[in-house]
Amino acid sequence: MSNNIFDNEHISFLVLSNDEKQYSLWPESCAIPDGWQVAFGPHQRDECLQWVNVHWCDLRPKSLQVQELS
Repeated sequence: MSNNIFDNEHISFLVLSNDEKQYSLWPESCAIPDGWQVAFGPHQRDECLQWVNVHWCDLRPKSLQVQELS
């Protein structure tokens, strides 16, 4: 059994996002850090990881992503 709360598959997690559209898996029982907000959850760890895999396709921070010209 792991002592790391982030590896615990038996607790609820949140997916947090910041202004750069980066995501973090976060235990629901922990305080949300400044600059981050809930994007998904609370759900089981695996569901949150699946959500991140679907929604976070470009790992670069938003400020470094190429903007499409209209």
